[in-house]
Amino acid sequence: MSNLRLLSTMLFLSAVGGIASAQGVALQPSPYVVATGLEAPRGLRFGPDGNLYIAEAGTGGTTSTVGTCKQVPAPVGPYTGGMNGRISKVDRNGVLSTVASGFPSTQDATGDLLGVNDVAFLGDTLYALIAGGGCSHGNTNNPNGIAVVNRNTGKWQLIANLSAFVKANPTKYESADDFEPDETFYSVLASIDRNLLYVVGPNHGEILSVTPTGGVGVVIDVSASQGHIVPTSIAIRDGAFYMGNLNLFPIDPQWARIQTIDTGHLGDEDYAPGFAGDYHGYHIIDSKAGFTTVVAVDFGPDGLLYVLELSDMAGFPTSNAGKVVRVDPNGALEQVVTGLSVPTGMTFGPDGRLYVSNLGAVPAGGGAVGQVLRFDIPPGEAPQ
Repeated sequence: MSNLRLLSTMLFLSAVGGIASAQGVALQPSPYVVATGLEAPRGLRFGPDGNLYIAEAGTGGTTSTVGTCKQVPAPVGPYTGGMNGRISKVDRNGVLSTVASGFPSTQDATGDLLGVNDVAFLGDTLYALIAGGGCSHGNTNNPNGIAVVNRNTGKWQLIANLSAFVKANPTKYESADDFEPDETFYSVLASIDRNLLYVVGPNHGEILSVTPTGGVGVVIDVSASQGHIVPTSIAIRDGAFYMGNLNLFPIDPQWARIQTIDTGHLGDEDYAPGFAGDYHGYHIIDSKAGFTTVVAVDFGPDGLLYVLELSDMAGFPTSNAGKVVRVDPNGALEQVVTGLSVPTGMTFGPDGRLYVSNLGAVPAGGGAVGQVLRFDIPPGEAPQ
């Protein structure tokens, strides 16, 4: 089973005890628990108010659309949907509360969850990336997309229907035995300078752009040159994207990559919201191997690239085998956090500390609750 989607069915080898165990492994360095009791926490982002916002996939549901629309192939599909995805926040006093709820959530045939997979801010406005929506996920009238969220009232409104967009604009390469009609959008990155949101689609293999008013365009079709590598996340630095990928299961350690994408004419006069096609100048210009199951990338306050890995052991995801590595100025990899269990998101805070969503891929009823951990990481050698 080589062509499985992001956080695939083989995350859980059975409905009871899917994640393999690595005994006697402790988290290093010792973390501070920022929040616990979370429902499949994913992306993290600090808001302009200094609070930490947490995307939660939720617990799925019981609504089936089998016979109504195209389903995800077994053994991953079919999905059953519900409306319990949410966004939570931790305020400056450490108090956890719900910001908004009632987002599409879905559970696949193995227990894996999709819902609100990430959050981002453009100015004071909070946006949610919805990945648990769409008919193939059991949520017929609630598609995947970008929603704008009112942080005061908790009300949210979909501004970009990404389910419809990817169906109308297929990528060049699709993996038939692993195809998600509504995608499994994993991360969203805000560019204040360009006033755009960038969304990564792992299953179809592309990066999309979304304007604050909901215009959607294709930045790059990753699948066209790379095939089914499952891109998950991007960071921007010095006019380029740095994109990490999950790669395929069973896990072959150190074969995931960080690929540098020339952003070309991004944001200039050639940009047109809703343009379906690669923008001029967008191509992969560099590729660095040595990573395993990349699920998040970010630049730290020391200017170095940090990479979150779901599990670095061969085979299938293993508890306590997640880690954070950073790339030093000479390109060497250094482990800075080890012993994580299926981590799914990370961000640096205004305090310079590293925040990680841990136990983010454990299914509902799996006996573990999601958490956000905080780490004090000594800075690395600054790049010249």
